[in-house]
Amino acid sequence: MKRPAEAGSLKPGSFIILNGEPCRIVSTEKSKPGKHGSAKVRIVAIGIFDGAKRTFVGPASAQVEVPMVEKRTGQVISITPHGLQLMDMETYEMFELPMPEDEEIKGKLAAGVEVEYWNILNRKKIMRVK
Repeated sequence: MKRPAEAGSLKPGSFIILNGEPCRIVSTEKSKPGKHGSAKVRIVAIGIFDGAKRTFVGPASAQVEVPMVEKRTGQVISITPHGLQLMDMETYEMFELPMPEDEEIKGKLAAGVEVEYWNILNRKKIMRVK
């Protein structure tokens, strides 16, 4: 799910969809309106799922898409060669996720451990171990 927002209203730490990929905003710069044009905004963001750096440059009044981030709790059922098998703690839905790249999170994972995962645009990623 996503919603529209004005590019000039976004702040670092919030989220934006650039090139179809959900990203976390790292920095924003606004220029003042000039004699012949409106204020411009430059947004630098890093992809949540791929870690790639993306930029957006456009008018501050431009409509951009902002993803709805759903933070949920899950329990690790098993660790497989392909990744992790998780169960949602509210809906008891079972699904598989790839193993996270972060070594700190990977070291704490074991069967029965509760994790916080984010559901963004029907894609899931483990963010931290509870």
